[in-house]
Amino acid sequence: MGTSLQELVDAYVEQPTQGLRNAIITQAMPLVKSIVGKVKRPDNALSQYEDLESAGVMGLLQALDNYDGDKNIQFNTFAYYRIRGNIIDYLRSIDEMPRLQRANYGKAQEVIARLQQELGRDPEETEVANALEISIDDYRKILETVQQRAFLSLDNEGYGEEKGTSLANLIEDPNAISPDAELDRESVAERIQSAIKNLKERDRLVLALYYYEDLTLNEIAQLLGLTEARISQIIGKLLLQLRGTLDPVVFS
Repeated sequence: MGTSLQELVDAYVEQPTQGLRNAIITQAMPLVKSIVGKVKRPDNALSQYEDLESAGVMGLLQALDNYDGDKNIQFNTFAYYRIRGNIIDYLRSIDEMPRLQRANYGKAQEVIARLQQELGRDPEETEVANALEISIDDYRKILETVQQRAFLSLDNEGYGEEKGTSLANLIEDPNAISPDAELDRESVAERIQSAIKNLKERDRLVLALYYYEDLTLNEIAQLLGLTEARISQIIGKLLLQLRGTLDPVVFS
């Protein structure tokens, strides 16, 4: 069995060398790639996969330079937030979403909530598009935007029982969970399970693969025989549907 990431980091803290630094980068790349794979990249020349991966590696190096092993926090937990935070900062720096598009997905959420009440079920995409008086293709573009911005919103405050609690605070390394955090996770998990129990089987599977199995959009697309864009649209649709049931996650 090879040397673990934590063992490499502990050795680096004791005696930092370029060789250990390079080994840590190599060992941590799957984590970086997993986080990058969660993002539906915007249509921007500066948001290629390699750009986001580079931003993630920079976050990894920041985590390594600031890691304090005496605080009893696993490095992969500490690095996760630095990597994701750096990717979020990079995406926000190139975010050129027009105000009209921001308004569109807010209106889409309102229409979905209204149709859910009127129909007594989750509306079909065509029903929402018709209510919005837009084409199904334009509606699916809105859904892709929702999925993308949901990723950017993980650090925003306003999720959970108490304001000032971010969704990110509820996503911890299972090897480093405090008792209070465990209770929060269980509470949120119960509410999510209750909210999704009436979803279609494929929709439940997509959510499970994305949020619980930690698969990337591309991996889910290959598994289900769909395109990456379609998986992004499905997740965006489900987030809009569930948002009215759970406490708000701020998308903008």
